[in-house]
Amino acid sequence: MLRYLPFLLVLALWIYAFIDCLNTPEEEVRSLPKVVWVIIILLFGEVLVGPIAWLVAGKVGRGPTRGVMPSEWHRDQRPQYVAPDDNPDFLNSLKAESAPSEDVNDEALLKDWEADLRRREEELRRREAGEESES
Repeated sequence: MLRYLPFLLVLALWIYAFIDCLNTPEEEVRSLPKVVWVIIILLFGEVLVGPIAWLVAGKVGRGPTRGVMPSEWHRDQRPQYVAPDDNPDFLNSLKAESAPSEDVNDEALLKDWEADLRRREEELRRREAGEESES
C-alpha cells in the first residue's frame, strides 16, 4: 500500500491543478492563455512539472482583501450580535424601567392594594358569618 502513495499523491495534485485551472476565471490566469495551461497540466502532469507550474506561475495569487492584513480585518467591523450585558442601549433601557416613574407612585399603589385586600377579607368574613348563621 505504501508503494502506491507517491503515485496517488501525484495523481491527486494533477487532478487538483486541472480542476483548479478549469474553474479559474480567464482574468485571473497569468502568463499564458487558459487553454495552454490546461494542455501543459495534462501533458506534463505525470512528472509534476505542469501542475506545479500552474500553481506557482499560472494563477494570480489572492492577497488580503482590500489591502489589509488578516489581523486588521476585524478592526473595522462591528460584531453583529452583542451580549445584553455589553449592550449600552439595553442597559440604559433597564435603568429607565427601574427608575421611579412620575405617573405611578409605588407607595400609593401599594396602599390601594392593601385596602383592596382588607375589603376582600372583610367581605369573605361576612359571607362565612352569614353562612354559619343560616345553617
